[in-house]
Amino acid sequence: MFNNLSEKLDKALHTLKGHGKITEVNVAETLKEVRRALLDADVNFKIAKDFTKRVQQKAIGQDVLTTLNPGQLMVKLVKDELTELMGGDAVGINLGGSPTVILMSGLQGSGKTTFSGKLANYLKTKKTKQVLLVGCDVYRPAAINQLRVVGEQIGVEVYAEEGNQNPVEISQNAIKHAKANSKNVVIIDTAGRLAVDEEMMTEISNIHKAVNPQETLFVVDSMTGQDAVNTAKAFNDVLDFEGVILTKLDGDTRGGAALSIKSVVNKPIKFIGTGEKMDAIDVFYPDRMADRILGMGDVVSLVERAQEQYDEEEARRLQKKIAKNQFGFDDFLSQIQQIKKMGSMKDLVGMIPGAGKALKDVDIDDDAFKGIEAIIHSMTPAERSTPTMINASRKKRIAKGSGTSVQEVNQLMKQFNQMSKMMKMMQGGGGRKMMQMMRGMR
Repeated sequence: MFNNLSEKLDKALHTLKGHGKITEVNVAETLKEVRRALLDADVNFKIAKDFTKRVQQKAIGQDVLTTLNPGQLMVKLVKDELTELMGGDAVGINLGGSPTVILMSGLQGSGKTTFSGKLANYLKTKKTKQVLLVGCDVYRPAAINQLRVVGEQIGVEVYAEEGNQNPVEISQNAIKHAKANSKNVVIIDTAGRLAVDEEMMTEISNIHKAVNPQETLFVVDSMTGQDAVNTAKAFNDVLDFEGVILTKLDGDTRGGAALSIKSVVNKPIKFIGTGEKMDAIDVFYPDRMADRILGMGDVVSLVERAQEQYDEEEARRLQKKIAKNQFGFDDFLSQIQQIKKMGSMKDLVGMIPGAGKALKDVDIDDDAFKGIEAIIHSMTPAERSTPTMINASRKKRIAKGSGTSVQEVNQLMKQFNQMSKMMKMMQGGGGRKMMQMMRGMR
């Protein structure tokens, strides 16, 4: 996510390293590179120019604080400005109304239908809402079918009217259906076009007037950069929407749309799509995104995701097994499953401070655990529960069964033993000793 921008900003801010004081000369040199990095990220020239001007005004003449060198101070100033540029504070979704009506708008191919499903899943699982998805794309039969597949996947009812070509009527009937069936959120998926046209704008404007939604959200493909920003402006002029949804952010190496859209339409980015799965949706936090862009990671989001998957009962069971030295490969497999539920590996690595930079040339994909899982699944139940019984001949059999090499099986065994020792150490008073050792290594 935003790899190119992160790399260029890192190089730009590196120029101040070693200077004892911030001066007009070294600030100008650094900010010239920052502006270039923003322009390369497909940020509008005026926005990039205003951004660097604000940072310059705040930086000039500042003495370096006792805890910060000039490079660190500039990183802080850039981080604060990036946060403001993207909206400052996170803005939640308005769930007022009975039912809450959410109108989804956007061009064809922006990921609108898929995101309608993701949002429905988010509101169902995180906000315990009874959601109704409504198919109002009367021009593409595939769109209604896609919505039905999505609804089935997440266990949410889909309302559609075969043969009815009037989206205003469908949306009004859907709201009546929602009220009669105790649904407290209605998400209306509207038709998209390949480009902004008058007919499309009139249609969505008519739906908007008829249903008076609590939230009108504009869904846009973040990878389209400045085109995304221009489309957002065209839609906002007609609909005056409440917020923006940026999809496909996991594949966006530049970040122009995320950085520019708030300045142009003055509407917050409310959610982002970070993958293909139905739970690949995040509330947009400008400060956390600024941290990630500058390579500082996003520990808060990482902890939140871990807490969502945290099973207290499972943790207690695991604790007892570790204490009795009974931690086996089935438990190891269970830990891997919990990590996988947290999201894509690429996304998780980006949340660890410094990891994105350290692993920039490493290809990280969601199949990272595939080999490990294959090896564990090739073990017998007895081998999984008592790893010490795995001898040389068993390793050969396991390697053959999993399509891996004996060397890979040995590597996993070694990692497993190290992890077991560490967990055992953390159980006793070793946790404190371990922290002291780590401090001493700095």
